[in-house]
Amino acid sequence: MGTLTVTDSTLRLTLSTWEKVGALHGDVEVPLSSIRAVEVCPDGPSAPRGIRAPGLGVPGGRKLGTWRSQGRREFVDVRRGQPALRIELSGQPFAALVVGVDDPEALARRLG
Repeated sequence: MGTLTVTDSTLRLTLSTWEKVGALHGDVEVPLSSIRAVEVCPDGPSAPRGIRAPGLGVPGGRKLGTWRSQGRREFVDVRRGQPALRIELSGQPFAALVVGVDDPEALARRLG
């Protein structure tokens, strides 16, 4: 799983080398000022919207990479059995980040 780091001004998703290969993408960093909304998703793998393009998708298990739908792109990093956060963004290459986290409520409070 990637690691989310929150600083005073940014949110950074750091991926391992293997995750970068699977996602066909590097780390993702966005300014906190671009966060529009944060939603807790109890079932991480069901949270992404659209189709995978490009990235890794193991049905019901692991989703990693870019999901696209109707002019929208989401960066996804989720796995089975873990809740996720949907972080809606504005003015960024991705409309949302969907990231699996162990304590989504605490992080949602911190970001929201």
